[in-house]
Amino acid sequence: MYQASVEKLTLNFKRAAGTSRGILKTKDSWIISVWDSNKPSAIGKGEASIIANLSPEWDENYEDHINSIVKNIDDHIVNNLESLIAFPSIRFAIESALINLKQEEEQLYFPSKFTEGTAGIKINGLIWMGEKDFMLEQIKDKLKQGFDCLKLKIGAIDFEAEIELLKYIRSQFSAQEVELRVDANGAFAPSDALQKLERLSKFQLHSIEQPIKAGQVQEMYSLCRQTPLPIALDEELIGIHSLAKKNQLIKDIQPQYIILKPSLVGGFQSSDEWIDIAEQHHVAWWITSALESNIGLNAIAQYTYKKNNPMPQGLGTGLLFTNNLETTLFIDGDLLQFNCHKK
Repeated sequence: MYQASVEKLTLNFKRAAGTSRGILKTKDSWIISVWDSNKPSAIGKGEASIIANLSPEWDENYEDHINSIVKNIDDHIVNNLESLIAFPSIRFAIESALINLKQEEEQLYFPSKFTEGTAGIKINGLIWMGEKDFMLEQIKDKLKQGFDCLKLKIGAIDFEAEIELLKYIRSQFSAQEVELRVDANGAFAPSDALQKLERLSKFQLHSIEQPIKAGQVQEMYSLCRQTPLPIALDEELIGIHSLAKKNQLIKDIQPQYIILKPSLVGGFQSSDEWIDIAEQHHVAWWITSALESNIGLNAIAQYTYKKNNPMPQGLGTGLLFTNNLETTLFIDGDLLQFNCHKK
């Protein structure tokens, strides 16, 4: 018989973070601990990470939902977590905790060369939304650190200012020197999205994430067919749970890429399903974290390494918050690595 407990964690940003959902100063997570009542000394931990107005199950009753699920944890585990399909963040947390529990070692989820400390995961450097000078400052800092793949959030400031920013980057660094990804978070209107993509394509960008808001399937299909710039689906995947609906979405839109956030799409099993479907349709993919604490980030990083994807992944660094939890993860240049001696 399984038992569980939950603890709320409010993470404080070192610097207010500009996102498509506004300015974030704090972010809530719930850390779920799971153990077998016959062996209470071994505890598995997972994180239910929530972004207000983006996570599909978010509402004012979220904390009540999580407390109820934790109280009746054995019922949900016996049902193989299918009962949690409407709560992808909680499903991700419990799935992570069970994987961790099975390893019987703190902070270990998916053993590999990564967790042995002999291999790293190449990641992109994330540039937060903000005024042009602030974004430029971040870009210079990331390049100095050794990143050669940058992801820029766009759509928050004037489009012409963003064009000027990209023009400046390309005047300093060629596409062979620095790979640029941009994320519009659905900021473009379908009526002028193609025109904006054509202008952006002049800067030899790797891809653009979610140029228009999710849920406009026909418009997104049309964009993917005409675009001069590869399109990656991100928010479009959120809230799609069944295999049939996942398959239908990829068939209907036929994107160039999909981006997987395990804490938003329902965990690792769900991510595996998206990857299998994408590969069947010759759609490339990569994995991204979503402002988790070091507990969720660690689980996602270990899973990501096991997927053997050579592309730079969109994993956070755990350095955004003033009060993050202790971790074995660290950054060396543009590699996310695991300190196996710090467990």
